[in-house]
Amino acid sequence: MHSRRLTAAVAVSAVLALALAACGTGSSSSSSGGPANPDGIVSIGIGEPQHLLPSNATDTNAYQALVGLFEPLITFDKDSKPVMAQAQSVETKDGIFWTIKLKPGYTFTDGTPVTAQDYVNAWNYAAYGPNGQATNYYFSTIKGYADMNPADPKATPKAKTLSGLKAADDLTLQVTMSQPYIGFSTAIGYTAFLPLPKAAFDSNGAVKAGFEDHMIGDGPFKLTAAGWQHNKEIDMVRNDTFAGTKPKIGGVNLKSYLSLSTAYQDVLSDKLDVLPQLATSDLGTAQADFGDRYQHSPMSAFQFLAFPTYEKDFSNVNVRKAISMAIDRDAQVKVIFDNSQTSARSFVSPVVPGYRPDVCGEACQYNPSAAKQLYDANNGPKVIQITYNADGGHKEWVEATCNELQTNLGVQCTAKPEAKFADLLTKVEAKTPGVGMFRLGWVMDYPSMEDYLGPLYTTHGSSNYYGYSNLQFDKLVAEGNAQSTLEAAIAKWQQAEDILAKDMPVVPMRFGQNNFVFSNFVKNVTVDLFSAVDLNTITTSRTS
Repeated sequence: MHSRRLTAAVAVSAVLALALAACGTGSSSSSSGGPANPDGIVSIGIGEPQHLLPSNATDTNAYQALVGLFEPLITFDKDSKPVMAQAQSVETKDGIFWTIKLKPGYTFTDGTPVTAQDYVNAWNYAAYGPNGQATNYYFSTIKGYADMNPADPKATPKAKTLSGLKAADDLTLQVTMSQPYIGFSTAIGYTAFLPLPKAAFDSNGAVKAGFEDHMIGDGPFKLTAAGWQHNKEIDMVRNDTFAGTKPKIGGVNLKSYLSLSTAYQDVLSDKLDVLPQLATSDLGTAQADFGDRYQHSPMSAFQFLAFPTYEKDFSNVNVRKAISMAIDRDAQVKVIFDNSQTSARSFVSPVVPGYRPDVCGEACQYNPSAAKQLYDANNGPKVIQITYNADGGHKEWVEATCNELQTNLGVQCTAKPEAKFADLLTKVEAKTPGVGMFRLGWVMDYPSMEDYLGPLYTTHGSSNYYGYSNLQFDKLVAEGNAQSTLEAAIAKWQQAEDILAKDMPVVPMRFGQNNFVFSNFVKNVTVDLFSAVDLNTITTSRTS
């Protein structure tokens, strides 16, 4: 979230004023519960998703639901290497023409078989500009995309389907790129590339109203008759007709919380089984409260502050650089996060090939006197607001950032919470006035530098909520995609990242890790690089 997975949670292992004792790492195998019950239900705390339709779902909350409801073409192992899931093979000779063979035997939960045409229908719907799908960008490499997405958004598209997309037979999908795209075999692991059944569409080819509330998937779980109960829960039960690896539990209850601290207390009292991320205000007692049921694992999160560059106050790059230089990342990591996170001075995560540790140079170095001089010389705004989502545990560090800006730049700064991450996303998507600077986080969709660059910063990137546009940057990202080797692609993408360091459309803040707690009723709890609980490994002793 993802998301492309925009992440709602802070993803920290922090204390505010207390030292934190050493904690366990990795997955868990301890519990005081009874024997595993293959029909038991596991509950997981999440925030309210913005959407569940795969082509419109971009946050980590939605991702946790989608990994239960669908089987992707490929998944990734702990080393970020692709593993065939619903795909039997993914092949190309030139990076332009791709053939994807599907494994036989997969069905949707309405009983219809999964075919290549179901992928074609879903991808065309996502790629058609007037449908306004959040993941539209991810189909831009496929031939025919431009005809479906004219440069003038008011113009009528020339086509409604991708000319480079074809179902050769029931189990063979053929994809032709507009130019070579080395990363396609990795990108298809993202949830945007999931299939949809025929039942999802009306006679005009539009997704039926309310479909995502009663999603029909092809994964290890299926929605109960109640469907998605907004702002409350998403109930799923095991799909016994699933053709892939069967889960070891009977179902999953995803509970929506407005407060991570409330969820934390529910895990402590065994009312909730897993909380994948913790609020900073709770972590001072996490070790004492949970012992070895408090765990850590690697993740791909990148936390940053975004500028609405389309607003006059933040259109000057020197103002943006001055704000970045006025923030002491290292002090925040030490005092607020107890050194459990890493200060970010780059725009891509350390978990992907091509990462470099200090891309933005002096713009990301704490220098309050130089920051004040630069800010005043460029007539920076006297009043700043930073908007954040209250359901993600961000209050402490956003308020600390505001205090630093007030002290170092002589401005009035307000930290303003939005109740839910979905609400914040809705506002920044619409470029709603009055949001000011805003906090976002990114968890990779697939392990590639390009996934941190293209969606977030290209002119038409699906998560470019800040109005940033640099045509040379766009060109370098596209050239990286077209290279024949990963090494050559990384060289182009690193040049693109260097442009971000000059333009500073966002302020890199931190790289994170998973920090999670779980109840006495579950074992084998793992939270992956995408910040989701692994539903294939978890077990429970709950009987009701």
